[in-house]
Amino acid sequence: MRAGRLEPVPARHAATVVVLRDHDEHGLQAFMLRRVASMAFAPGAYVFPGGSVDPRDGEIAPGWSGPSPAEWGKAFNADETLARELVCAAVRETFEETLVLLAGPTGGTVVDDTRGDDWEADRQALLDRSQSFGQFLERRGLVLRSDLLRPWTHWITPAIEPKRYDTRFFVAGMPAGQRARDVSTEADQVAWVRPAEGLERAAAGEWFLMPPTLATLSELAGYETVADVLAAPREIVVHEPIAEVIDDEVYLILPKGTEKFYPGG
Repeated sequence: MRAGRLEPVPARHAATVVVLRDHDEHGLQAFMLRRVASMAFAPGAYVFPGGSVDPRDGEIAPGWSGPSPAEWGKAFNADETLARELVCAAVRETFEETLVLLAGPTGGTVVDDTRGDDWEADRQALLDRSQSFGQFLERRGLVLRSDLLRPWTHWITPAIEPKRYDTRFFVAGMPAGQRARDVSTEADQVAWVRPAEGLERAAAGEWFLMPPTLATLSELAGYETVADVLAAPREIVVHEPIAEVIDDEVYLILPKGTEKFYPGG
């Protein structure tokens, strides 16, 4: 970068879901995973469930309840095909990493329990790509519940990074009857945490949070309940930190308006 020869790698489309619940004692909480130290991208960081779009996420049009791919496209400034892939990736990755499944037998229901050997076999088949997400839903006769998701924000990895993601963030409430579990091989710890508590742990040096996670927790800390979050009006703004050389040192410049989410900002 100092020599002016940096050629950014293309950013892969990805989806992240902030799964939320209302706790009787602690109030609003988000489910988070700590990435294992061996991961090439963000090792040791606490993150929300999510991952890259699978090329097959849009191959089969599953049963669908809620906002259409075209409506999601308007929210996230994406064409209809990409919007369908993003929503499918959001639901698929959340199931793969937590066993939380935003789908049900009808457009007004969700599966009440995803524990058991048969569900684990399906999860493994999704992980090893021996079945697509559409095939999984079709075989089980499930309808994807896009109405349980809300668009939240959009972040792009800085051009200086060797691995880059163009990530749309969703929020969703924890479905009744289901339980989020520590099943991801990419994580070594999971936690339900109040957004403000996550920020406190980061400020104390206990947790490593990347800028999008820190900003999202900071926004969520202003809400009391899951219903409040889901009802919040959102204008989706694209955030992309920029690396600049200042006095021969490389600094990451945060997007305008996100400085307030950082200690001392």
